[in-house]
Amino acid sequence: MEIVFNPDELEALASRFKILAEPTRLQILAALCNQERSVQEICDRTGLLQGNVSKHLRLMKNAGVVACRREGVWRYYRVIDLDLLALCARTRKASNY
Repeated sequence: MEIVFNPDELEALASRFKILAEPTRLQILAALCNQERSVQEICDRTGLLQGNVSKHLRLMKNAGVVACRREGVWRYYRVIDLDLLALCARTRKASNY
């Protein structure tokens, strides 16, 4: 099978894989895969520090992987790129992790 990408498609594809290339972001994705969570809830589930989580969430939001809503002083994040979650699940299954 031959796949031909134009430059914009290559950039978008590389950007999506860049998100997956960082274990911390995969941890955050796992914490968010079933429901929306606050930054504090993500920290509690992953053991990561708030500043680190916020930095990665900002990158993931800019890449279109997660979305954020604000309620008072709290920010709640959810996964909006369900294809990316499915890719992670398929890769995990294929690798027998």
